[in-house]
Amino acid sequence: MKTTYVIRQLVEKALYIRQLTPDIENAINSELTRVGHISDVDYEALELLMSEMDAGRIQLVPNL
Repeated sequence: MKTTYVIRQLVEKALYIRQLTPDIENAINSELTRVGHISDVDYEALELLMSEMDAGRIQLVPNL
């Protein structure tokens, strides 16, 4: 069975576009709910996303 790191891929998308959109945020939350746990790789990706947001390099885009 091949492990996929869906959360990491979503974080990569947010880093690429420099925005955390509601769609990306909802997808991350859905994946966390579906799986019920988080891998080390996904956890590190989320840490990176949060640090980039804290540094102001990633914008949180509100729902319109």
